[in-house]
Amino acid sequence: MKSLVPVILILLATTQCGSCAKILGVFSIPGRSHYLLGATLMKALAEKGHDVTMISSFGEKEPPKTKGTYRDIVVTEVIENMNEMIKEQKMNMFDREKGNPFLETIIIGYMMPKMMEPVLGNKEVQKLIHSDEKFDVVIIEQFVNDAEKALATHFGAPLIVVSPVGANSWVNTIVGNPGPTSYIPTVLTDYLVPMTFCERLMNSVLHVIGQIIYHLYVYPTENAKIKKYIPNGPDISDVLYNASIVLMNSHPSLNQPVPYVPNMIDVGGFHVKPPKKLPQDLQEFLDNAKDGVIYFSMGSNLKSAEFPPEKRDAILRTFAKLKEQVLWKWEEDVLPGQPKNVKLSKWFPQQDILAHPNVKLFITHGGFLSTTETVYHGVPILAIPILGDQKLNAKSAMSKGFGLVLPYSELTEDKLTQSIQEILNNPKYKDNAKQISENFHERQVSPMETAIYWIEYVIRHKGAPHLRVAALDLPWYQYYLLDVIGFLVLVSSVIACISYYSIRAVCKKLCKKGKSKKLKQK
Repeated sequence: MKSLVPVILILLATTQCGSCAKILGVFSIPGRSHYLLGATLMKALAEKGHDVTMISSFGEKEPPKTKGTYRDIVVTEVIENMNEMIKEQKMNMFDREKGNPFLETIIIGYMMPKMMEPVLGNKEVQKLIHSDEKFDVVIIEQFVNDAEKALATHFGAPLIVVSPVGANSWVNTIVGNPGPTSYIPTVLTDYLVPMTFCERLMNSVLHVIGQIIYHLYVYPTENAKIKKYIPNGPDISDVLYNASIVLMNSHPSLNQPVPYVPNMIDVGGFHVKPPKKLPQDLQEFLDNAKDGVIYFSMGSNLKSAEFPPEKRDAILRTFAKLKEQVLWKWEEDVLPGQPKNVKLSKWFPQQDILAHPNVKLFITHGGFLSTTETVYHGVPILAIPILGDQKLNAKSAMSKGFGLVLPYSELTEDKLTQSIQEILNNPKYKDNAKQISENFHERQVSPMETAIYWIEYVIRHKGAPHLRVAALDLPWYQYYLLDVIGFLVLVSSVIACISYYSIRAVCKKLCKKGKSKKLKQK
């Protein structure tokens, strides 16, 4: 019996190793919120026992302790690129609030490919590309960075795409998902459904312009990157539609219900973790706030310290009048005129703060991760949206009844005070936030378990090609039935012409017979 023990241990070890996969994650967008999504997912996969390699713009300060391995490849050049672009254009992020969706579409389509240029050219990434390593799956965030999808082809692995927001034209196109512009607003608008005629018109035009920019500029630019940085790199057309599944950071309680093809999986909120113990100073601040706490953060890319003086002073005067305590994410050491009820920090553990029962309101920029976290914890919001999807998220929160929108251009002491008091004194906002939170939590399994299941499913099924819809194999004119419509128009036109000339000929004959009869009668 003793002689069997080593054999059993070897079999157990072999079985355990056999379930481990080598996974490459690419979350290179230079935004902390984007990195948070990717890092949370990759660390969870490493904790499950998989061997993870993570390419990002940030990286971990200390290697996470996991059952599997976790290797960081940090591409700092992307952040340097972004900062350089901001300096060159003398761009204040708050000025972007004045931009319209058409301008935002052009800016994103032009800037993102240039900003992301260093990823594939990074020294460590090049070492990886030219190594003999193989991966079982490659996971890439979808955000105007399509050249990175060629890594999956290069390493001979299935491709999984993560969408940081819900279904949109960037994602729908690559998996053949229907996205009618008649009732699905594009991600850069703030349209609510049902849309008016003018909104549907603008929404459709914006979609077409976006597709034109992609096909005429973005895709050719991304294709050039592939050829430049990947040996024998595939053509962009061969990798664009290669995703086995798309993990959608969305959920029907937050996002508008829309059609999904079978390989689109909702995992919205997978980055949210159970609350941890707060630092002692924060814990005491929140516990001792008898009248409640307002948490104020403009996210990771927008900096409160860059508010123009008139906006900052309006906020300060408003906070000074409140009986509630305020936590304000402020990126500098000093805030001139700081009220006694305001506590500052360059960074706050946002999820853990929102979990505290004394938090009554979250004043936010309306980013999707912040919106998801506030819904998870059932806290109403006052949104001051600036750019990207923030305006749509903010309008959605208002339409669902768990928040209000205060446009940045209209931010004054009176309007800010009025909005805060409306949310704090009207119980409907808190009630709606709690109801939506219940809907958000109502799932068979957690979103992270869902994400990991489907990633491992793709590995087990060698890319799961059976989930791929036939629409991806059709040229665009066939997908939209333009050839069928053209044929029917042609046949109808021929029939109409034949009918017209036949009737005309018959009429002429009848007229001639009539005339001949009259002549005979005379």
